[in-house]
Amino acid sequence: QVQLVESGGGLVQPGGSLKLSCAASGFTFSNVVLAWFRQVPGKELEWVANINGPGTRTTYADFVKGRFTISRDNAKNTLHLQMTNLKPEDTAVYYCTKGPTRGPGTQVTVSS
Repeated sequence: QVQLVESGGGLVQPGGSLKLSCAASGFTFSNVVLAWFRQVPGKELEWVANINGPGTRTTYADFVKGRFTISRDNAKNTLHLQMTNLKPEDTAVYYCTKGPTRGPGTQVTVSS
């Protein structure tokens, strides 16, 4: 079955950077659009970015444009999210998703 496991979260100061990764299995990785979402407790899930199968087309939510970069390594079945210039409002649990399926998430906390 589809499995997605995120990693790379942590505590970072404002202005800092983190790179999230998502290890995927159970499907033909290179054929599907993948996305990152995030969620703050008590709030709805929020779309961050997505990427097409070959990795040639990416789209971003306005609030991360110019700061986050989504990428994928189809040889390693891995999705990434490079986050730079992090802000306190980026604090959330970040999820890797394939359609309605998501992993357990990884916590990102931006605080001084």
